[in-house]
Amino acid sequence: MRLRTLVTAATASLAVAASVTVTDASAAVRPPAGVPHACSASTALDGFSDGLDKTLFQGTVVGNLSGLAVDTDGTIAALSDRSQLFNLKIGKNLAAAPTRVVPLADEKGAQLDSEAVVVERDGTRLITSEFEPSIRHYDRDGTLLDRLPVPDALRVAPAGRAIANATFEGLALQPGGHTLIASMEAPLSGDAKDAAGRTLVRFQTWHRARAKGGFTIAGQYAYPVEPNAGVSEITATGDGRLLVLERGFTAGVGNSVRLFLADPRGASDVSKVENLPGPARSLRKTLLADIGACPSLGATAKQPQPNPLLDNIEGLAVTGRTRDGRLRLLLVSDDNENPVQTTRLYALTVRLPRYV
Repeated sequence: MRLRTLVTAATASLAVAASVTVTDASAAVRPPAGVPHACSASTALDGFSDGLDKTLFQGTVVGNLSGLAVDTDGTIAALSDRSQLFNLKIGKNLAAAPTRVVPLADEKGAQLDSEAVVVERDGTRLITSEFEPSIRHYDRDGTLLDRLPVPDALRVAPAGRAIANATFEGLALQPGGHTLIASMEAPLSGDAKDAAGRTLVRFQTWHRARAKGGFTIAGQYAYPVEPNAGVSEITATGDGRLLVLERGFTAGVGNSVRLFLADPRGASDVSKVENLPGPARSLRKTLLADIGACPSLGATAKQPQPNPLLDNIEGLAVTGRTRDGRLRLLLVSDDNENPVQTTRLYALTVRLPRYV
């Protein structure tokens, strides 16, 4: 989404039954001594690349990148929020070369505010848009196949209770292909904070009985976001849990970006809870890394940042595993075609804790 300071609509701070407090941030982000490029006790930065910044491919700006997914051919599907889907071939030192770009459109041929992408096993794509919000199903060539139902309350006001430009920012498909999860970036009007002062946003799920069947609306869950942040992306870890990127921006200071591990199991279905928090158990989460605590590795910033490595990071994908079981992650920042922002790729490895 566009660069801005995130302001929540929450107006009160109420208790959430059986809520779980996030792991102490200072402990989680403290890098261990002697570990190269450590961002925290569990996460290391393997490198970054600005090679895509302010470039063109077939006359199309390679920027505004908001979502990432591994495609069936091993390339990276990189989604622009200006209604284009690129494929990137990633080489040594994160050298990225676009190999394909496909335009996307809605049922009337209009552009989307496309924010997140999931690639199905058959190569089709599930793509969110923040306009309505919506999730649409496309083939590899950008032909619209289907559109998923969305609960009325999640639609942008006045049709629903969502804030414009703060709806389906993240999308994840759980192992087996039966459960799809979309994360709202900001809370619905009327939803309040939890007892710890964290904003409660809704994660909506859909279910299908067969991996290639149609999705139907399923449960909805509350996720607690740290102050002055919003959810910019989610992705599946492969074991039923989720990686969650929380991102904020303050003018004159810069971005904050934190990576959390969250577990939907045990959370209460809040689809019938009109106003959060209510009598609900939120998703449990633990902090893996503050990206601002990573070594800068010589990165430069075009505007004030707490760490010059930081920018408007919006996309996240799991690209594989190391031999010792750590997840390999690829992140990307959305430059908004702004001269003071950068399209930057980041490679991280993270060891997931056994428990959240």
